[in-house]
Amino acid sequence: MATDPICGMYVPETSDLYVDRDGTRYYFCSKTCMDKFLEPEKQGKDLAKKLWIAWVFSVAVMVLTYLSGIKFRDFILLLLSIPVIFYSGTQFYQGAWGAIKTKSGNMDLLVSLGVITAFAFSLFITFFPHVIPHSMVYYDSSDFIVSLILTGSYIENVTKAKASEAGNKLIDLIPDTIHVVYSEGVKDKPASDVHPGDLIEVRAGEIIPVDGTVDRGSSDVDESMITGEALPLAKREGDFVSAGTKNLNGILTVRVQNVGANSTVGKIYSFIKMASSGRTKIQRLADIFSSYFVPVVLAAASLSFLFWFFYLRSIGDPYFIEIAVLAFVSVIVIACPCAIGLAGPITLLIASEGSFEAGILVKNTGAMDRVIKVNRVVFDKTGTLTEPEMHVLSYDGDMNALHMAAALELHSNHPVARAIVDYSGNSTSMDVANVNEIPGIGIEGDCSGHHVSVRSGDDGYIKIYVDGEERGILSVGSKLRPGAVETISHLRSMGIRISVLTGDRNKNSLSVLDTIGADEIHSGLRPEDKAEIIRRYQESGEYVMFVGDGMNDAIAIDQADVGVAMGSGSDITRSQGDFVLLRNDLRAIIAIFDISSKTISKVKQNIFWAIFYNSALIPVAAGILVPIFGTGIYSFLPILAAFAMGMSSSTVVLNSMRLKGKIRVNQYYIGI
Repeated sequence: MATDPICGMYVPETSDLYVDRDGTRYYFCSKTCMDKFLEPEKQGKDLAKKLWIAWVFSVAVMVLTYLSGIKFRDFILLLLSIPVIFYSGTQFYQGAWGAIKTKSGNMDLLVSLGVITAFAFSLFITFFPHVIPHSMVYYDSSDFIVSLILTGSYIENVTKAKASEAGNKLIDLIPDTIHVVYSEGVKDKPASDVHPGDLIEVRAGEIIPVDGTVDRGSSDVDESMITGEALPLAKREGDFVSAGTKNLNGILTVRVQNVGANSTVGKIYSFIKMASSGRTKIQRLADIFSSYFVPVVLAAASLSFLFWFFYLRSIGDPYFIEIAVLAFVSVIVIACPCAIGLAGPITLLIASEGSFEAGILVKNTGAMDRVIKVNRVVFDKTGTLTEPEMHVLSYDGDMNALHMAAALELHSNHPVARAIVDYSGNSTSMDVANVNEIPGIGIEGDCSGHHVSVRSGDDGYIKIYVDGEERGILSVGSKLRPGAVETISHLRSMGIRISVLTGDRNKNSLSVLDTIGADEIHSGLRPEDKAEIIRRYQESGEYVMFVGDGMNDAIAIDQADVGVAMGSGSDITRSQGDFVLLRNDLRAIIAIFDISSKTISKVKQNIFWAIFYNSALIPVAAGILVPIFGTGIYSFLPILAAFAMGMSSSTVVLNSMRLKGKIRVNQYYIGI
């Protein structure tokens, strides 16, 4: 079954309430939820208006109900109740009708039954007061049920809006107009009119509005808004730039690749907004509970009605009908499972925002309950444990030979060539001719009157020859990422085993792993080999988290119980990961464990309180306190039932909000 992205309830995929957006179909349990999805701001304003009207008229009805001597009082109460029942309460009836059509149960069905029963009974008494002697109207009960539950919905709506601030701030970064480059000049156009393949101009100090590649120009770009990295990156022709980053100096002409919802900012925004639809295993249990709970509640309400109807009638109580009706209404309302529906989604949404502030994009909140079971973390090496760039680790030889080698390597795009150039420094002053790059071997040419060649040796070292004589030996490899050793040490202290999987066969570059303290290191692997090793771990009873960055890690991420992708990794790896480390800081893995543990604990608390409220108060609504307080308790019990139901939802929401205070971002990057 599909999941309603607004309320989190399961919806059959046969439902005709759905929206297709960006290649994904979203199903909804009610038109109200669908409208919230399509126009959240408008729905928020409508909800506030409905809430205001509900409370104004409900208070008026409450006051008049307990004033005597007012002529035509019941008719006045009816008129005052109509706006509450038929305007403010419409969203409940729409949701109930959707549940009936899909043959499922939800909270709207219970609320609607309670409200309509109390209102219909009061309406009958208003027009036919002599049919049931001594009966009273209960417009105040039906009105306050709507008002109190709408209040809970409003609190939920405000909380979700606050929890999504991170995504909203990102969207606000993108300018409304974009400078589009045409053959006749530059024209400003709305962002919605820009498409892949267009050329746009980004001026100094402006936010880059699209994903694309630099077609002309060069500049320093601040990517901290996306990656958290404070150091600007130089961007030149052919370099990729992301939406949401800032052009610091110079003018860039960018060829558009992705814009709007498909851009980096658009995807992050989408992930954050959809975080509430993530379903943990424990939340799925709550959904199953709710689906069975609705018919059980209806049965309990009906039995309560029948019991009081026949018992009170048998002892001659003149209020036997109205007491029986109010017992039915009280059980229906007090057992409303809205808090159970909120228990997981609102917590997961708040956890997602806290994770984003810690440099983690949560793409699948359902993975959080698997994280707490993980007992082995498997790392890819290159680009994950180590920095993606190659570095010269050591050099033994003549410095002039190194400079000549670097002068040759300026003409190559090979990663080793860039490492040698960076290590040597400026070698552009040397005259170079007859450069010949030999794939898989090295490069050679004439430099300052000498024939120079740079070749890979069988022992893994890079050797420099000048006029046929060996003049230097380089060790080239990767450097560990900052925080790699501390992260692995912390994971091991948690009792988690560590493995490293890599396709690298070079003993030189593998030596960087000697200091990390891994339990197992597997080298020379193909992509399918990595997935096979993870599968073997799983068959032995282990829960595996895999952390990778390259396209060759996609299979392993898919095989693992929890997949973590580096923010600098390939698109396919980021798309398959349950979590993305936006700052490429491995210490965020500790945050994933900590946040997941706190989140699942909070979800369990919420479900406990929700079930406790819903289950413990049903006997009260059914009449267990009547021997103590008498049947007069039913004159106000429906209102107390609505209040209790609202309290259960508020308890869940407020308890979830406490999670944000427990997620302290700095703790994951300081003192580990």
